[in-house]
Amino acid sequence: MTVMGTRSRSSETGLGTPPGGEVEVAGLQMDYLDSKGGTFTALAGVDLRIPSGEFWVLLGPSGCGKTTLLRCLAGLEKPVKGTVRIDSAVAVQDGRVLLEAQERPVGMVFQSYALWPHMTVFQNIAYPLTVGPRSRRPNRSYVETRVATVMEAMQIGHLRDRKIGELSGGQQQRVALARAVVAGNKVVLFDEPLSNIDAKVREQLRAELKSMQKEFGFTAVYVTHDQAEAMDLADKIVVLDHGEIVQVGDARDIYYRPTTRHVAEFIGTSNLISGTIEVENHDGAKGRRVASTAIGNIPTDVGNPDDDVIVSVRAHDWWLTPDSPSATNGRVGEITSATLLGHYSDYVVDVDGVSVHVWAEDLPWAEEGVKVRVGFDQSKARVFVK
Repeated sequence: MTVMGTRSRSSETGLGTPPGGEVEVAGLQMDYLDSKGGTFTALAGVDLRIPSGEFWVLLGPSGCGKTTLLRCLAGLEKPVKGTVRIDSAVAVQDGRVLLEAQERPVGMVFQSYALWPHMTVFQNIAYPLTVGPRSRRPNRSYVETRVATVMEAMQIGHLRDRKIGELSGGQQQRVALARAVVAGNKVVLFDEPLSNIDAKVREQLRAELKSMQKEFGFTAVYVTHDQAEAMDLADKIVVLDHGEIVQVGDARDIYYRPTTRHVAEFIGTSNLISGTIEVENHDGAKGRRVASTAIGNIPTDVGNPDDDVIVSVRAHDWWLTPDSPSATNGRVGEITSATLLGHYSDYVVDVDGVSVHVWAEDLPWAEEGVKVRVGFDQSKARVFVK
């Protein structure tokens, strides 16, 4: 389903989105009743500010609160506490709804297309511009120009007079996306809009959506559980877990500098290895603090002595060489599986009873049962207290 907000009159001055569109939530809490009559907290005091004109992605597994947050912005859910501000308008204040969904300057796109089959592509896209009080509707010339511009941005101009039943799934989603932005809303919300489309078309649509967002200038808030999609689209990624924001950053921050075990585990492929904080002694004097693990000692500033920790090392930060009597670097291990994944292979290596994934180029000698030496760049390791 696609829910459209009201059309801004200032959008009639040009084809882009009018200035503004900052989104802010403070102390946002959303509770639901669970199956046992208790309370389930979907959002636990969320604070977030999204600058105008940026593309932010809410990322996390199912049930983390990302869609609930999006629906609170749209006005489809009523939070029990907190404030929601969209542009200069306060939509929710201390849990009280001040602006209903239809009064907010937002458009929203869900997974389903919600297109009218009896209308043409042009009529579906133009619909948000043709409803509401007659005094606020733009003239026919503006509608023609605005819809044509959006269709061109989505590469569906040639489909103008087609009926919805004549379109492919990818084409229908292009129409749904075009309808969401045609009204010139300052904010457009996306709830996994590409999840029902095949991988190749999804890649094309991501590129077109990002280009359209920059061209029209609206603020985009996009929900997905697909980390590759998030990293491709986002100016900033917001990672949620159990109703809380656990990290905000660009793709490089989230991938290379995760701040929690959850982020390290959810984003990319990491080896998570248990260890204990120790202080190395040298000649009777206390030395550096390390995380002692089956794969070696990793220097760290995290935790206190005897703390149990998890060490995270990305699969591509490891190296792999044949074992030999003269080899001294790394740890001895045995390959338990080797899977070719295109331009690299995923080798699973048993090191003292710990299985680690090593992503490396295809190595003809690296077969199941082969003894190897493995190691990693210690500067890339992240240590988290359990």
